[in-house]
Amino acid sequence: MAIHKLAPRKVANAKAGKYEDGGGLRLVVSSAGARKWIFRFSIKGKRREMGLGSFPDVGLADARRKASECRLQAANGVDPIEARRVEPEAVPTFTTCAARYIRTHRRGWKNAKHARQWVSTLKTYARPVIGAKHVDAIDTKDILETLSPIWTSKTETAKRLQGRIENVLDFATAHKYRDAENPARWRGHLDMLLPKPSRVTTVKHHPAMPYSGVPAFMSELSKNSSVSALALQFLILTATRTSEVLKAQWPEIDLAAAVWTVPGSRMKGGQDHRVPMPDAALDLLNALPRIEGNPYLFPGTRYGRPLSNMALLQLMRGMGYGVNGARGDYVPHGFRSSFRDWSGEVSSFPRDVAEMALAHAIQNKVEAAYRRGDLFEKRAKMMAAWAAFLEQQREDRKVVPIRREV
Repeated sequence: MAIHKLAPRKVANAKAGKYEDGGGLRLVVSSAGARKWIFRFSIKGKRREMGLGSFPDVGLADARRKASECRLQAANGVDPIEARRVEPEAVPTFTTCAARYIRTHRRGWKNAKHARQWVSTLKTYARPVIGAKHVDAIDTKDILETLSPIWTSKTETAKRLQGRIENVLDFATAHKYRDAENPARWRGHLDMLLPKPSRVTTVKHHPAMPYSGVPAFMSELSKNSSVSALALQFLILTATRTSEVLKAQWPEIDLAAAVWTVPGSRMKGGQDHRVPMPDAALDLLNALPRIEGNPYLFPGTRYGRPLSNMALLQLMRGMGYGVNGARGDYVPHGFRSSFRDWSGEVSSFPRDVAEMALAHAIQNKVEAAYRRGDLFEKRAKMMAAWAAFLEQQREDRKVVPIRREV
């Protein structure tokens, strides 16, 4: 059977119709001028046709090569159409595989911010080095090339990046894109090649006001009746995090029992956290108005929304604190450290009571397994003592009614 009858010029200029190249390969040109390749063959006595792509995406040489492969399959009793259906999926690049991993797992993550952090770190640090590589070709050298530039300068970010790359490659292994050996595995592999994060990183704590200065700060703050000032007082009195305070809602508050229950969805540890509120915190809450349509304790200027995440930081900056502040570089989150220092140096409460008050996870796994309660009664006494300490320099102990300016 004669083959290769068509010339490239003929393929490019053929008018509507069907043109045989031989060996089952046919060019079909539509009335609109579209060109596509068809391979015609017989298998088990049945005539079949399969498409090989459109011209010019598939040129004459490529069409002939595909037709030749299909002829060989048909000659060996293999249906080329069925064979194409069961071809293994092409191995994806790291970027593609990472996108699939994130799409698969993001619903199980705590919040959208976590997904954004995944995308950001992989895009910034992994994609330039291994993003375009197929996942089955990534080796230890590639991983080290990705991590080494930031391992000592941005250790926390680098360690998170390592874990995320490891997860993506495990995902690739589960889909049979690569073998089971993971070059990004830390234990027993990268820990032999890179220094431990604890050896090369310096923990940076939030700048905290010395606990001895907090009573005077609270006295000054009490003269400001803005929503932000009241929210910051509440944060200090309860030793809680900024996000927990700003997003606090009235249904979480039990004024009669003096308990604020922060849902696990807003807690760093993912568990509900009961906060005992001292009398000063209750007085503050009782003075707050309830705004229709807004469930938040500390409403912002937008309808139905709380204060912005920057409200407390901006308040302290206005008072002369923060980065390069004339009165100190202290930030709202640092008051948790102030409380912790007070509890350890001034109060007589046990360490684990303070740690539970701060909702810190129990690091000792054996102790965590046997811990059943949350030491609530002891924490209530501790928070009352903390509030009494903070009252030392208050000139006016009466809560000023709230005004709307923030």
